Amino acid sequence: MSSVVTEADKAYEAEESKNAPGPDQPMADRVNNRSLRPNSETFRQFMTTGWDNAEPAVEPLESSKYIGKRLETLGKRFPGERIVIPAGQPKVRNNDCDYAFRPDTAFAYYTGLGCDYEAGAVLVLNPLDPNSAEAKAGKTHTPELFVAPRADNSTADYYRDTHYGEYWVGPRAGLRELKAMTGIETHDIATLEDAISKDVGAEAGAVQLRVVRTTDPSITQMVERVREANGFGDPDTNTKADEALAEFGSEQRMVKDQYEIGEIRKAVEATKHGFDRMLTHLPRVIGRPRSERMLEGAFNSVAREEGNAVGYDTIIASGKHAPILHWMRNTGVVSDGELLLVDAGVEVDSLYTADITRTFPVNGKFTPLQRKLYQAVLDSQQAGFEAAQPGATYSDIHHACMRVIAERLHEWGILKVPVEESLSPQGQQHRRWLACGVAHHLGLDVHDCAQARYESYQGAKITPGMIFTIEPGLYFAANDLLLPPELRGIGIRIEDDVLMTEYGPEWISAGIPKQIDEVEAWLAERAAARED
Repeated sequence: MSSVVTEADKAYEAEESKNAPGPDQPMADRVNNRSLRPNSETFRQFMTTGWDNAEPAVEPLESSKYIGKRLETLGKRFPGERIVIPAGQPKVRNNDCDYAFRPDTAFAYYTGLGCDYEAGAVLVLNPLDPNSAEAKAGKTHTPELFVAPRADNSTADYYRDTHYGEYWVGPRAGLRELKAMTGIETHDIATLEDAISKDVGAEAGAVQLRVVRTTDPSITQMVERVREANGFGDPDTNTKADEALAEFGSEQRMVKDQYEIGEIRKAVEATKHGFDRMLTHLPRVIGRPRSERMLEGAFNSVAREEGNAVGYDTIIASGKHAPILHWMRNTGVVSDGELLLVDAGVEVDSLYTADITRTFPVNGKFTPLQRKLYQAVLDSQQAGFEAAQPGATYSDIHHACMRVIAERLHEWGILKVPVEESLSPQGQQHRRWLACGVAHHLGLDVHDCAQARYESYQGAKITPGMIFTIEPGLYFAANDLLLPPELRGIGIRIEDDVLMTEYGPEWISAGIPKQIDEVEAWLAERAAARED
């Protein structure tokens, strides 16, 4: 791209240099070319007039029907306390480039806001006066949402603020819009610290604070300032209080409401479409350099078309890469005769994600050895599914899956000790080939509810409304000398998403083929399909 420097440009640069950052200012401020913007009063007036400012109607989000109950449950756990839940800020990728913004999971859950509406926003639950009519009726808190007002074309920030200015980022939701979308009273973020500070104190009847502390350091620092100024200066006590908030939020998300279940069903459906597109590409990329990434691109394109993004980095692992549990470089060659392990999920706009793994024979047909190994993993998964009944625990799923794996490894002569010895806590030799867990909660996070207590997660009873994965596997590393040569470099995982109902478990992802004959038929169908 070429450019011509005019006299007007020189005059503009001279004017800008008067307001340029000095040598003592941070380097990022001194070298950010986006700071070189027109600064004259004439330009300001020119840029803030002559626009069509018709405001479109804003409809409540579907999620807003469920937010009141979620907030009520949270408030009853912490009566009399003010709860601060930030959305978070964009994270720097490099220099002055940010990653795409995704709000904190707790913020998304308690506001119902997905996508990237509200970088920098903060949800506050204010405790009610216990003598108020609302409190006597059983209500504990009033929610308020603090956000930056719109920097539309009536403001100078329209073209000056690269974070919120709509000249830079396009139209965004402000106070009016977010109130209509969520049903939560909304205020200017500039008033946040005063709102957080109100009535805080250590004396009886005063307000104490809790914050989701890892999301936005600036908000956590604000809360700590208020705490310290009002008699709560012990960092250990404050941290423990905040950890209890994060813990409860994780545990509350374990049982999904009907909206959440519907969103995960949408995510699974979109994920199936992603697998379809990827398998359509498969025959034409075999043997090509970085063909794993070609398949990754095919899947990820569907995630962006039908959802917000991928729910986690897509794993495309061919051949010897398949036993590597978190192979996300995807730089390898997809080769004829190998098995291809794909672990992928679409995150829909509400931020709920699917989590699906399938293992495919690259050339469309399993060899007898591949069939034997694949069927063992499939049988292990089915055993876990049958163990997953209302009242069972994650440990029951785990042990059911592991027993099948240990029995097959022993049957094949790979596991040299008796099955019961290996399954005992003192043994566990079979875990060399399946070291990871085989089930986890699923929702707004791919590993959802991860800050819950052990006794509320692995040790707790599975109840209707929980959604989780079952994902056993066999991971035979290429350099494992305890294996016969023909098994080295083979990895197989089968992962599906499960909804627990009052009648038992349901495969949410039943529409994504996994039986051997169905997988081969699926590969043949997609190979014959035109480009989607």
